[in-house]
Amino acid sequence: MIDHFMLTMKHPKNSLLSILFVVGLANAGLAQKKVSEFTIVYNSTVTSTAAKGNAPYTATNTVYIKGNMSRTDVTSPLASFSTIHDAKTGSAVVLREVSGQKLLIRMNAENWQDKNKHYAGIRFTNEPETKIIAGYKCMKAAATTPDSLHIAVFYTKDIVSDNKDYDSEFKNLDGLPLEYELRKGNITIKFILASINLNPVPASKFDIPTSGYREMTYEESKKLGVGNKE
Repeated sequence: MIDHFMLTMKHPKNSLLSILFVVGLANAGLAQKKVSEFTIVYNSTVTSTAAKGNAPYTATNTVYIKGNMSRTDVTSPLASFSTIHDAKTGSAVVLREVSGQKLLIRMNAENWQDKNKHYAGIRFTNEPETKIIAGYKCMKAAATTPDSLHIAVFYTKDIVSDNKDYDSEFKNLDGLPLEYELRKGNITIKFILASINLNPVPASKFDIPTSGYREMTYEESKKLGVGNKE
């Protein structure tokens, strides 16, 4: 930067433009905020073109981030699911409660990778559309997985999570997703931002229950057809 200013002194007519350029770069850097703790809540709606006349299935998705730890809670009138993931070790625990049945599924790093393998190597392509969401400027990007899951997302670069492993779906996204849509076949799931909070997250959010759940391995859960679903 010092060399840049020295060059402008030799060419005064370019000095104002050069200074504005450098200041612009500095402001761009200041605008971006890297965070290690936050809570983000989405309201989600599931619709199907094959289920005409049926009301959309709705749920609330809450994501907690604290350093290398993350927790995602999905709650709906029919069921609740929680995923607690440690990005440092790669291990995870999934808690499922459906019709009064409570399951705890433990995963090692290899299990976690297997569960999310359809997102491996996913790459997003930016599109021209932009919008303001909760005061944050958002860019639009899209991607398609090898198994034909289409993803359209509005994300902001103003907030960047230190933990990029909390959601394999957006690990390679250059920012924080504030609104997105998943579409596969006749099923569409839309996630709309409800709130975002940059305050510290209690460590207790990542405690693993020690009772009240039937515990099983990832391999056992796959045999029952529940190990690879949120």
